[in-house]
Amino acid sequence: MTYAEAKETFISTWGSLGTLWGINKAMAQIQALLFISPNALTTEEIMQELQISRGNTSMNVRQLIDWGIVKKELKAGERKEYYSTEKDVQELARTIAKERSRREIKPVIKTLAEISSVKDDGTAHTKELIKQTKALHDLALTANSILEKTVDHKQNWISKSILRLMK
Repeated sequence: MTYAEAKETFISTWGSLGTLWGINKAMAQIQALLFISPNALTTEEIMQELQISRGNTSMNVRQLIDWGIVKKELKAGERKEYYSTEKDVQELARTIAKERSRREIKPVIKTLAEISSVKDDGTAHTKELIKQTKALHDLALTANSILEKTVDHKQNWISKSILRLMK
């Protein structure tokens, strides 16, 4: 496999995986391109490499910046903006996990807390709703707590142990 084929396969695969993680394909492909690029890239370079429009590029780069995955760089003497991504895989995973918790898990926890605090009118349906949503709320809280503790430690004994178990 040539470099060009390997690069195209990586970017395409990363883009497909991104959709499974809740981000759009172009956003994941931009991050993948930046991840394997030795230097920061301009909007035009990203557009050319991925064959996507300026609007699509700009919108997705902005979202990646909002996620904390991509950073804008300015180079002395140049008007163009350059973009780069975190190269440390574990730091990248921590950033994504924190953002997904903030965007997805915490709102669900809040909603489940509101639902499970509904006034108990004594009916079987209400009691079951309260019981099950409280159980889900507790599970989501526990899972989020474990996630936060894991991602808040840089390569601690827990993450090392988990990585060893996964091998």
